[in-house]
Amino acid sequence: MMLLASITNPGHGFRAIDWIVLAAYFAILAVSGYLFTRRKSENSEDYFLGSRSMPSWAVAVSIVATSLSAVTFVGAPELAYKGNLTYLATNIGMIIAAFVIAILFIPRFYQTRSASIYEFLETRFGPPARKGASITFLIGRVLASGARVYAGAIPASMVLFGIEDGIKPAYLIAAIAVLTFVGIVYTLAGGIRSVIWADVLQFAILIGAALSAIIILINAIDATLNEVITELRTGMSDGSSKLTVLDTGLDFTSPFTLPACIIGFTILGIGSYGTDQDLAQRMLTCKDAKHGARSVVAGILLGVPSVAVFLTLGLLLWVLYQRPHMTSIPNATEPDDSTRVFLHYILTQIPSGVRGLMMAGLFAAGLSSLNSAINAMSAAFISDIYKPWVDGAPTRATEKHLVRMGRIGVIVCGLLLGGFACTCIYWQSANDDTLINFALGVMGFAYAGLVGVFFCAIFTNRGTSSSVLAALIVGFLWMFLTQQFMYDHLGLLQSEPVASFYAIHFSWKLTIGAVLAFAVCSLGSRQDTARRAAPDAA
Repeated sequence: MMLLASITNPGHGFRAIDWIVLAAYFAILAVSGYLFTRRKSENSEDYFLGSRSMPSWAVAVSIVATSLSAVTFVGAPELAYKGNLTYLATNIGMIIAAFVIAILFIPRFYQTRSASIYEFLETRFGPPARKGASITFLIGRVLASGARVYAGAIPASMVLFGIEDGIKPAYLIAAIAVLTFVGIVYTLAGGIRSVIWADVLQFAILIGAALSAIIILINAIDATLNEVITELRTGMSDGSSKLTVLDTGLDFTSPFTLPACIIGFTILGIGSYGTDQDLAQRMLTCKDAKHGARSVVAGILLGVPSVAVFLTLGLLLWVLYQRPHMTSIPNATEPDDSTRVFLHYILTQIPSGVRGLMMAGLFAAGLSSLNSAINAMSAAFISDIYKPWVDGAPTRATEKHLVRMGRIGVIVCGLLLGGFACTCIYWQSANDDTLINFALGVMGFAYAGLVGVFFCAIFTNRGTSSSVLAALIVGFLWMFLTQQFMYDHLGLLQSEPVASFYAIHFSWKLTIGAVLAFAVCSLGSRQDTARRAAPDAA
């Protein structure tokens, strides 16, 4: 009853026209989903790879839509509002990673002709390595995408239950349940093809909503551009500039220094786009390796201006709330929690109707991450674990059976993501971190081991199934044991040197973890050159 009363409470700023706009968004989503169900998936390659017929431009948009997620929609404005533009420099590492993946990873993935990128590891190390990597991905994807679902649930909860009640755990859990249900139903419709085209639609809504907010904020500022820039140049608490893009310092605790962006975020980018089935699966839907390579490079390049849009929002919100004398809204009330600064602005300052568009953009960001994750998880499970198992049985599974099991996998994976998203409500509070740093840090659990293993497979002729499994375990344990809550709440070696280490940014912990995993994997015996998988010319 409490939840029902909160939904009908008009105090949270949503009006009838906003609900109509939001309903129109879901109607468009439903119609597009229906159109995709008209073409039935007859085999697993069609369901999970779209028969390798997707245009590279659509795949590129899908990649950037998924990588942005609700975390960027909510978290990037927060970073610029509280700090500066150094988060934009993380794209340096991501662009480096894109070319590494395009040149070294994608040709090898296409050679296997599998729906899973982990079949490449089987050609190098044997079937146990493939299964181990796939299981690591599944666990890591539950963590990473669960965090993204949690981020998407924050605005959904604030819309449904009010600005104040919406951040309470009970209401957040209800919002997570709604997002999870919608995401599962839509993904069941048409497999990866529906996911990619839905991402294209939702990216347009996402960016359109952000640009609309920028236009409204600019119109609310009475000062000249030079006056605004002058204020931003001294707007940090220490008097430094909020327009700083490159931080050339060597502070390992600072999140977005130039060394961290070049080294740590290159490793993160390779993990995200090259060893993670969620994003890599999209590249495999193109007709060949060349088009797959183009899609990842284009997708990451498209992410640069997209992130810049949300950072610009944060700067404009800072002007609105911290320099109200420069605006036509002198009585704007700043939110108590900077994490909610953009959401607070949407629900208190944006005109009715446009407010509905903004929230549609937020829902689009949340659903984009959820749809792709559960499809990729199901694809990895069916290709790497279930199909090899049933192929060893007396009767091989038919393609129709595999598609049916893939849909069951979508449901199970969606429920797992929703369950972990509920856990994130309490985890982020324990880590006391920004939304973006929290979400990125959780991603590293699987990436440390996977990056180390893939590097060993590509750059050396060493490694066995046993060393692969050991490397995956070492990478995962390293990332878990270096979480801040392990030090804060478990009393681990309470000393100044240990405390200093735990304070370093997650990108450096990920880099160390990847190096450790690479070293462990390389301890495996040397293999004959003939056993190593060499990619066909792309």
